[in-house]
Amino acid sequence: MEERQLIESCVRGEPWAQKMMYELHASSMMSVCRRYVCNRDIAKDLLQDGFVKLFAKIHTYSGTGSFNGWMRKVFVTTALNYLRHNDVLRNGIEIDNDDFDIPENDASPFENLSADDLFDCIANLPDGYRTVFNMYAIEGYSHTEIAKQLNISASSSQSRYYYARRLLQKMVMELVEN
Repeated sequence: MEERQLIESCVRGEPWAQKMMYELHASSMMSVCRRYVCNRDIAKDLLQDGFVKLFAKIHTYSGTGSFNGWMRKVFVTTALNYLRHNDVLRNGIEIDNDDFDIPENDASPFENLSADDLFDCIANLPDGYRTVFNMYAIEGYSHTEIAKQLNISASSSQSRYYYARRLLQKMVMELVEN
Protein backbone atom coordinates (compact mmCIF):
# COMPACT_ATOMS: atom_id res chain seq x y z
CA MET A 1 0.00 0.00 0.00
CA GLU A 2 1.21 3.47 -0.83
CA GLU A 3 2.02 5.83 2.07
CA ARG A 4 -0.49 8.46 0.93
CA GLN A 5 -3.33 5.90 0.87
CA LEU A 6 -2.39 4.70 4.36
CA ILE A 7 -2.38 8.29 5.65
CA GLU A 8 -5.79 8.98 4.08
CA SER A 9 -7.18 5.81 5.67
CA CYS A 10 -5.82 6.94 9.05
CA VAL A 11 -7.43 10.35 8.55
CA ARG A 12 -10.75 8.52 8.09
CA GLY A 13 -10.06 6.71 11.38
CA GLU A 14 -9.93 3.23 9.89
CA PRO A 15 -8.59 0.86 12.60
CA TRP A 16 -6.77 -1.44 10.16
CA ALA A 17 -4.82 1.55 8.81
CA GLN A 18 -3.93 2.77 12.29
CA LYS A 19 -2.72 -0.72 13.17
CA MET A 20 -0.62 -0.86 10.01
CA MET A 21 0.80 2.63 10.68
CA TYR A 22 1.72 1.54 14.20
CA GLU A 23 3.35 -1.67 12.99
CA LEU A 24 5.34 0.17 10.33
CA HIS A 25 6.65 2.94 12.57
CA ALA A 26 6.55 1.80 16.22
CA SER A 27 10.13 0.58 16.26
CA SER A 28 11.66 3.76 14.85
CA MET A 29 9.46 6.02 17.00
CA MET A 30 10.38 3.97 20.09
CA SER A 31 14.01 4.81 19.28
CA VAL A 32 13.08 8.50 19.24
CA CYS A 33 11.34 8.18 22.62
CA ARG A 34 14.27 6.26 24.11
CA ARG A 35 16.69 9.01 23.09
CA TYR A 36 14.78 11.43 25.30
CA VAL A 37 13.95 9.18 28.26
CA CYS A 38 16.12 6.30 29.39
CA ASN A 39 13.40 4.43 31.25
CA ARG A 40 11.95 1.83 28.88
CA ASP A 41 8.51 1.86 30.53
CA ILE A 42 8.24 5.63 30.25
CA ALA A 43 9.42 5.43 26.64
CA LYS A 44 6.65 2.88 25.93
CA ASP A 45 4.11 5.27 27.46
CA LEU A 46 5.46 8.09 25.30
CA LEU A 47 5.23 5.84 22.25
CA GLN A 48 1.55 5.21 22.97
CA ASP A 49 0.88 8.89 23.69
CA GLY A 50 2.70 9.83 20.51
CA PHE A 51 0.53 7.53 18.39
CA VAL A 52 -2.63 8.86 20.04
CA LYS A 53 -1.50 12.40 19.14
CA LEU A 54 -0.43 11.29 15.67
CA PHE A 55 -3.85 9.83 14.89
CA ALA A 56 -5.62 12.84 16.40
CA LYS A 57 -3.55 15.27 14.30
CA ILE A 58 -2.86 13.26 11.14
CA HIS A 59 -5.48 15.30 9.29
CA THR A 60 -3.17 18.34 9.68
CA TYR A 61 -0.37 16.73 7.67
CA SER A 62 -0.31 18.78 4.49
CA GLY A 63 1.42 16.24 2.29
CA THR A 64 4.37 18.53 1.72
CA GLY A 65 7.64 17.30 3.07
CA SER A 66 8.40 13.91 4.48
CA PHE A 67 5.64 12.21 6.47
CA ASN A 68 8.33 10.47 8.51
CA GLY A 69 9.80 13.87 9.44
CA TRP A 70 6.38 15.20 10.38
CA MET A 71 5.68 12.10 12.46
CA ARG A 72 9.08 12.31 14.18
CA LYS A 73 8.25 15.87 15.21
CA VAL A 74 5.04 14.65 16.88
CA PHE A 75 7.05 12.15 18.94
CA VAL A 76 9.81 14.59 19.82
CA THR A 77 7.18 17.09 20.99
CA THR A 78 5.47 14.36 23.03
CA ALA A 79 8.78 13.50 24.73
CA LEU A 80 9.61 17.18 25.35
CA ASN A 81 6.18 17.77 26.87
CA TYR A 82 6.76 14.86 29.23
CA LEU A 83 10.19 16.20 30.22
CA ARG A 84 8.79 19.72 30.75
CA HIS A 85 5.84 18.45 32.76
CA ASN A 86 8.13 16.43 35.02
CA ASP A 87 10.60 19.31 35.34
CA VAL A 88 13.63 17.23 34.35
CA LEU A 89 15.09 19.84 32.03
CA ARG A 90 16.50 21.97 34.80
CA ASN A 91 19.84 20.13 34.71
CA GLY A 92 22.36 22.42 33.13
CA ILE A 93 24.16 25.66 33.52
CA GLU A 94 22.25 28.78 32.62
CA ILE A 95 24.40 31.27 30.75
CA ASP A 96 22.90 34.58 29.72
CA ASN A 97 25.83 35.77 27.64
CA ASP A 98 24.67 35.63 24.02
CA ASP A 99 28.29 35.71 22.87
CA PHE A 100 29.06 32.32 24.40
CA ASP A 101 31.35 30.68 21.84
CA ILE A 102 31.55 26.92 21.43
CA PRO A 103 34.64 25.42 19.80
CA GLU A 104 33.55 23.55 16.67
CA ASN A 105 36.71 21.55 16.04
CA ASP A 106 37.02 19.44 19.19
CA ALA A 107 38.75 16.13 18.52
CA SER A 108 36.09 13.44 18.24
CA PRO A 109 36.78 10.22 20.14
CA PHE A 110 33.52 8.76 18.79
CA GLU A 111 35.01 7.24 15.65
CA ASN A 112 35.90 3.82 17.10
CA LEU A 113 32.73 3.39 19.13
CA SER A 114 29.79 1.10 18.41
CA ALA A 115 26.34 2.63 18.09
CA ASP A 116 25.22 0.76 21.23
CA ASP A 117 28.16 2.14 23.23
CA LEU A 118 27.37 5.66 22.08
CA PHE A 119 23.66 5.23 22.84
CA ASP A 120 24.54 4.08 26.36
CA CYS A 121 26.79 7.10 26.86
CA ILE A 122 24.08 9.48 25.64
CA ALA A 123 21.55 7.76 27.92
CA ASN A 124 23.82 8.48 30.91
CA LEU A 125 23.89 12.24 30.30
CA PRO A 126 21.88 14.42 32.71
CA ASP A 127 18.36 14.91 31.34
CA GLY A 128 18.80 18.56 30.35
CA TYR A 129 22.06 17.90 28.53
CA ARG A 130 20.72 14.76 26.83
CA THR A 131 17.62 16.58 25.62
CA VAL A 132 19.57 19.44 24.05
CA PHE A 133 22.14 17.03 22.59
CA ASN A 134 19.39 14.93 20.97
CA MET A 135 17.55 17.95 19.62
CA TYR A 136 20.66 19.59 18.18
CA ALA A 137 22.91 16.71 17.10
CA ILE A 138 20.31 14.13 16.14
CA GLU A 139 17.07 15.94 15.29
CA GLY A 140 18.75 18.94 13.68
CA TYR A 141 17.05 21.75 15.62
CA SER A 142 18.92 25.05 15.85
CA HIS A 143 19.82 26.47 19.26
CA THR A 144 17.20 29.18 18.73
CA GLU A 145 14.52 26.54 18.08
CA ILE A 146 15.65 24.52 21.09
CA ALA A 147 15.54 27.63 23.26
CA LYS A 148 11.93 28.29 22.24
CA GLN A 149 10.89 24.67 22.82
CA LEU A 150 12.55 24.39 26.23
CA ASN A 151 11.97 27.96 27.45
CA ILE A 152 15.68 28.65 27.90
CA SER A 153 18.03 31.09 26.19
CA ALA A 154 19.86 30.12 23.01
CA SER A 155 23.15 30.52 24.85
CA SER A 156 21.92 28.07 27.52
CA SER A 157 21.13 25.61 24.75
CA GLN A 158 24.63 26.11 23.35
CA SER A 159 26.24 25.61 26.74
CA ARG A 160 24.21 22.48 27.48
CA TYR A 161 25.21 21.06 24.10
CA TYR A 162 28.85 21.95 24.72
CA TYR A 163 28.86 20.34 28.17
CA ALA A 164 26.99 17.29 26.85
CA ARG A 165 29.71 16.85 24.23
CA ARG A 166 32.43 17.20 26.85
CA LEU A 167 30.75 14.65 29.12
CA LEU A 168 30.30 12.29 26.18
CA GLN A 169 33.95 12.66 25.23
CA LYS A 170 34.97 11.85 28.80
CA MET A 171 32.69 8.80 28.88
CA VAL A 172 33.97 7.61 25.52
CA MET A 173 37.58 8.06 26.55
CA GLU A 174 36.91 5.97 29.65
CA LEU A 175 35.37 3.26 27.44
CA VAL A 176 38.26 3.35 24.98
CA GLU A 177 40.85 3.21 27.75
CA ASN A 178 39.21 0.18 29.40
